[in-house]
Amino acid sequence: MPVSRSTALRRLRHLPLPELTVPRVIGVDDFALRRRHRYATIVIDAETGRRVAVLPGRDVATLESWLREHPGVEVVCRDGSAAYAEAVRRALPDAVQVSDRWHLWRNLCDKVMVEVRAHAGCWATLNPPRPGGVHEQTVRERWKKVHKLLGQGSACSTAHGASGWP
Repeated sequence: MPVSRSTALRRLRHLPLPELTVPRVIGVDDFALRRRHRYATIVIDAETGRRVAVLPGRDVATLESWLREHPGVEVVCRDGSAAYAEAVRRALPDAVQVSDRWHLWRNLCDKVMVEVRAHAGCWATLNPPRPGGVHEQTVRERWKKVHKLLGQGSACSTAHGASGWP
């Protein structure tokens, strides 16, 4: 049945909105609408992954007012933002604040890399470099031949590329 855009929109606007229950566990994070210019805050149900709200901006007052209007949240998963921490602390003093999985892994990886770099010299003495195998020598010889031809102005540069692979 053909329907005009106006009729479709009018019919959609007359549909009742679904009842949104405030989830027990929410995730809060910011995202860029226009990088370095406009940001927004997204609130999701951390148990189902459904979007609960999108708030304009990423400041303390916005999130705090939304949390006050929607009581019942027990756990808030968030990044390391001090603004979000303050908003949750003010609006829901009894709520548990936890770091989200992405930021936990990112922080763990950063700390591990610091330790690995700090001990790189120690590990180099434990694992001395091994002599190259047959495959490695073949690749190096082929690389040298290709670059020798390239240096002589050979037309093989389009066939093999001048990427500099060893």
